[in-house]
Amino acid sequence: MNRKSLIPLLLGCMALASCGGDDNAFDATGTFETTEVTVSAKVSGELMTFNLQEGQTVDENAEVGRIDMRQTELRRQQLTTQKSQLGASRQQTAATKSSTDSRRLNEDTQMAVIRQQIANARREYQRYSELARDGAVAQKQVDEIGYQISVLERQLAATADQVSSNNASLSGQSEGFDAQMEGLDAQMEGIDAQIAQIDDQLANAIVRSPLGGTILEKYVERGEFVTVGKPLFKVGDTKNMVMRAYVTSQQLAGVKVGQKVRVRCTYGGDHKQEYEGTVTWVSDRSEFTPKTIVTDDERADLVYAVKIAVKNDGNIKIGMYGEVKF
Repeated sequence: MNRKSLIPLLLGCMALASCGGDDNAFDATGTFETTEVTVSAKVSGELMTFNLQEGQTVDENAEVGRIDMRQTELRRQQLTTQKSQLGASRQQTAATKSSTDSRRLNEDTQMAVIRQQIANARREYQRYSELARDGAVAQKQVDEIGYQISVLERQLAATADQVSSNNASLSGQSEGFDAQMEGLDAQMEGIDAQIAQIDDQLANAIVRSPLGGTILEKYVERGEFVTVGKPLFKVGDTKNMVMRAYVTSQQLAGVKVGQKVRVRCTYGGDHKQEYEGTVTWVSDRSEFTPKTIVTDDERADLVYAVKIAVKNDGNIKIGMYGEVKF
């Protein structure tokens, strides 16, 4: 083979080698992880329902179990009945106080009527006195009106004394009713606080998943008695994966938070899947290269950790290795 025919062949081999190298090119490798939450019991009791299986997908805030709280529910009913009884007693006390205040008003009205009668009689006394001086009426009629005025004044004085005495008594009764109603109000407020606590306990008896994702581990079974703080299950947000990779100090200058990168997963053989990722965190401290991590510069001893957020299509698994190209 002459030199002229050898040159094109060498260029073709170099191009193929270049394409193959680009296919395997990466800046760093890492493993995929996700947010994991261990859910524990918030109240004690028998786990009445708990329909969970490891690997099952759940929605955020979905009910996955319920702890028996029958005694707590009965206690709430008892408190509700007590509050109703106290409310009825308060209504009765308020009605009695209103009746007492009405009696005070009626006595004041009675005195006003007597005063008006005295005023009318005095006008009549003045008119009849003028008529008597002219001889139009007898003096006896004038004297009778004067006597009537005296009787009304004595009646007014007696009524005033009685009203004063009664008002003092009724005022004391009214104040007593006010104090009684305040006491009933305080008792009902105390019951409301207890009911609120019970409602919180009943809400905590419902076991919910704090995030949407996959059940990673299940620690108890239905029918078991659980106590406060006992782990029930672990859930992971597998829809939003995070790749933890490591870069050298030389690469660090080209990595920024918010940067878009290419992430690639290898599923064995030639099957690879590429995803778009976003750098969400860059460590400000260096560390020694983990044994399982490969960097572009394999001689590097100190590297910096970065986190890359990746939307999962269901194929990325926790702990899977991936490659990243910045």
